[in-house]
Amino acid sequence: MANLYPTPHINAKPEDFARTVLMPGDPLRAKFIAETFLENPVLVNNVRGVNGYTGTFEGARVTVMASGMGIPSIGIYSYELFNFFGVENIIRIGSAGALDLGIHVRDLVFGMGACTNSNYAHQFHLPGAFAPICDFDLLKTSTRIAEELGLRFHVGNLLSADTFYGDDLGIPEAMQANAAWAKMGVMAAEMEAAGLYMNAARANKPDAPRRALAICTISDHILTGEATTAEERQNTFTDMMKVALRTAKEFDHE
Repeated sequence: MANLYPTPHINAKPEDFARTVLMPGDPLRAKFIAETFLENPVLVNNVRGVNGYTGTFEGARVTVMASGMGIPSIGIYSYELFNFFGVENIIRIGSAGALDLGIHVRDLVFGMGACTNSNYAHQFHLPGAFAPICDFDLLKTSTRIAEELGLRFHVGNLLSADTFYGDDLGIPEAMQANAAWAKMGVMAAEMEAAGLYMNAARANKPDAPRRALAICTISDHILTGEATTAEERQNTFTDMMKVALRTAKEFDHE
């Protein structure tokens, strides 16, 4: 596919982006990461207030740009980055609500796969159900780094939900649905990973690898009501950022 830039959503050139892009949902979180961890960060995109910065982390070139909320939003940005701007790796870093009773707030979860109640895969005209999975090399590298940092983490399936406020909010059927996903071993619910994984799969070429991974911090437990404070979220999110940044550093020197 020919390069088409700037796009309606990204006012930049391919050379403005590093090989790896870290994608929090919140534009202000992207700004925080850039200002806290990157050396000489440069604002490369601010269309619709979606901040994107490129700088260096321990000598490695890294971009951090927000994805917005939900599969449609990350679907747009990841599609354009993979297909028009030459980005090779996208690591989602966000929050998730735990569904597994063995997982607690402040834990990290790595999405080896991503179930979804979204119809996003319909566009690919597949004769069955597609199973979105992450890139193994990104997963292997990032979990090793998490071990080296002594962090508590889990690897498995996520649920990428299309709704945050469902029409069944507060009624018993909602808890039954969450319990049903948990029964199948789904670790936690978030809203973006499945769309990101599908876009990476579709954009991948033998001579142009496209890799994706979601690393999430558990901010609350959907089944038990356990939750973090604002201060705890800030500290735990920082651990997640360090894992993603160190992973990006390793993939800058392939």
